Amino acid sequence: TIGTGIVAAQVVDAQVIFGALVGAIAWNLITWGLGIPSSSSHALVGGILGAGVAKAGVGAIVWSGLGKTLAAIVLSPLVGLLLALVLVLIVSWACAHTTPFKVDTRFRTLQFISASAYSLGHGGNDAQKTMGIIAVLLYSQGLLQGEFHVPYWVVLSCQAAMACGTLFGGWRIVRTMGSRITRLTPVQGFCAETGGALTLFLATWLGIPVSTTHTITGAIVGVGAARRTTAVRWGVAGNIVIAWVVTLPAAAVIAALTYWLAGALG
Repeated sequence: TIGTGIVAAQVVDAQVIFGALVGAIAWNLITWGLGIPSSSSHALVGGILGAGVAKAGVGAIVWSGLGKTLAAIVLSPLVGLLLALVLVLIVSWACAHTTPFKVDTRFRTLQFISASAYSLGHGGNDAQKTMGIIAVLLYSQGLLQGEFHVPYWVVLSCQAAMACGTLFGGWRIVRTMGSRITRLTPVQGFCAETGGALTLFLATWLGIPVSTTHTITGAIVGVGAARRTTAVRWGVAGNIVIAWVVTLPAAAVIAALTYWLAGALG
């Protein structure tokens, strides 16, 4: 979808890719500096859209692919929220007669599994977007043999970059997700991660680029609201939603300006 489903493949060239990446990266750095979780996925979609339209106008847009992506922006956090909410209610009922200490001990261990599953879903969905960008650039420059495909070296390099970025960066956002939206117990963490992972696996299977940030935020809000609605810091959640709404058009504008500037300087 990222490679050929947002704007027509024949529109994409090195300058479009450059504008798209600058738009996405610039917006990600702005939100990272503010400590606000935003969607790098939808910043990338906005970047491709902005640079593609700057080059060829709105006729370059693949409306079916864009529509699918926009629907996912709304649905992925809702699905994550509902799955996590259902899971935490089921687990709470199943553990009703177990002491809190035993429950916490068990779910601290189970969180290794749920966190691993979520990380797998994260890499499976997010890294594919970067693969799509690199592959479409190679395709536009005639460096891919035969039909459009993603070379194995692109797959491996993107997965490695995803792992390194998760390991070394983003601690401000980790703090927001881990404690500022709501305080998570091991049970809630397990349910949020499992609900988020299931949502990501489904989206990846359907070939829909969703935001892992949106998905896990929805899941965290779901488990927090299951305890009580006041357990969720709705002001923080509201700021995140505003960032989500602004992400795609902001990245698109930056990408379009970058495309025009690169053309003027080139």
